[in-house]
Amino acid sequence: MDDEQSNSGKKEYNPLSCSAIVYRALLRKQWIDKDTERVKADAYFLRRNKNEKGLSVNIAAYCSPKQCAAKFNKCFALASLHVGRIRDLGLDVIQDSSDHANIIGLPDVNDDAVTAERLAGLLAKQSRIINL
Repeated sequence: MDDEQSNSGKKEYNPLSCSAIVYRALLRKQWIDKDTERVKADAYFLRRNKNEKGLSVNIAAYCSPKQCAAKFNKCFALASLHVGRIRDLGLDVIQDSSDHANIIGLPDVNDDAVTAERLAGLLAKQSRIINL
């Protein structure tokens, strides 16, 4: 991977391939439907109080499921997603460190609830739970 240094001093990364897999840490038990064992859309809403620019994900090629989960005090499971399928929704995944990226392009639910709920639901449908 050819990484470059930008004028601002921040490291810039090449775009992730569409075949790349990322993990979304499921940090709340209520993000998992107990009956269906599927990810709920709630896991894919921006948290306004955190001023998020994107949804935090870890890059599977650089972080095993156990390593990813160990970054958090409580991680109930991980959800895996393909970068290409995320991009098919009109979103993108931008790497910002060696093993981390953000899903960008999601609107805040308070600004555009219909679009935020639709995209969160579609991301949830794409997710595959990795039990720890």
